[in-house]
Amino acid sequence: MGIAPDADPVTALLASAGMTTSIDTVVIGGGQAGLTIGYHLRRVDREFVVLDADDRVGDSWRQRYDSLRLFSLPKYASLPGWRIPGPDYPSRDAMADYLEAYAARFALPVRNRMRVTSVIAEAGGFRVSAGTEDYLARNVVVTTGSHRRATVPELAASLDPEIRQLTSLQYRNPTQFAPGPVLVVGAGNSGTDIALEAVAAGHETYLSGRHPGQVPFDIDSPRGRRTTPVVMFVFRHVLTLRTPMGRKARAHQLSHGVNLVRNKLADLDAAGVRRIGRIERVEGGKPVPTEGELPAVGTVVWCTGSRPDNRFLELPAFGEDGRPRHTRGVSEVPGLYFLGLEFQFALASGQIQGLDRDARYLVRRLAKAGG
Repeated sequence: MGIAPDADPVTALLASAGMTTSIDTVVIGGGQAGLTIGYHLRRVDREFVVLDADDRVGDSWRQRYDSLRLFSLPKYASLPGWRIPGPDYPSRDAMADYLEAYAARFALPVRNRMRVTSVIAEAGGFRVSAGTEDYLARNVVVTTGSHRRATVPELAASLDPEIRQLTSLQYRNPTQFAPGPVLVVGAGNSGTDIALEAVAAGHETYLSGRHPGQVPFDIDSPRGRRTTPVVMFVFRHVLTLRTPMGRKARAHQLSHGVNLVRNKLADLDAAGVRRIGRIERVEGGKPVPTEGELPAVGTVVWCTGSRPDNRFLELPAFGEDGRPRHTRGVSEVPGLYFLGLEFQFALASGQIQGLDRDARYLVRRLAKAGG
């Protein structure tokens, strides 16, 4: 059985003494991926613990911008065993509260405020260090997500210090904008959401970046809801690493990102967002676009991508491109697994609806490898 959070007096004693606990599996990250594999580990009665750096389960969602809504209806936004309440696309807070309730409902052994600082190979397994505690684990499953560290271009350091700079991971709501025009760099889903909020809050707003393409229908419309099951089927069963179409889609996603889902170019134009060329240089501390006019701005929001934060893994698990070397989440390092990677097996893998299948596969492989 797993170790219940803050409930086992032996574990608490070891923790207070800064000692080491031996355990079968450590799951790093208590978001939707960590809870999904925890659900399946619990079902097969594996001994495990989920270590999460945040104060509460669901904080990975609470730390996103206030108006965020998922692109998936409850059927596709739910974890195995329990459907998320409500008929509509979940909000940020609804998703956060659901994850917290899910962990409690299935008594998953999540330990919060446990930031993992290192994972090293030791004694045929791994030593996982988190604060003053160490775990000796036969297996480690990394579920920390693909969007933990913002990617900001080097030229950001050359901007006038009077210009307020935010990243999409730091942005919460329009009260963070300085007076004056707002420049949003990056025209993906987060960038267009933030640009629309900026212009609605009364700021002259400029959007820089290549248009990534867009879903050709309104997902919130009746037609969109009827089409969603077809799209989700394609994401899950057609666009996989087993099909030529899926392998092509993987290469495109990893290099170009995803299409606009809810927002459309027409929405931006109608709202008054001004689209300009790429920001490739800074002159006199001011960003300069390749095309279009840009006045002196008060705020720049960098929506230029994000990446995983796996610096705690002191293991030869990554390729030259910085991505994990794995097959369907099974690392080349024996006993190490990943869940929630972009296109881990299918286009759905980086989405909530793809986690269940990928988690079940990893638990089978973990059992086969370790008995």
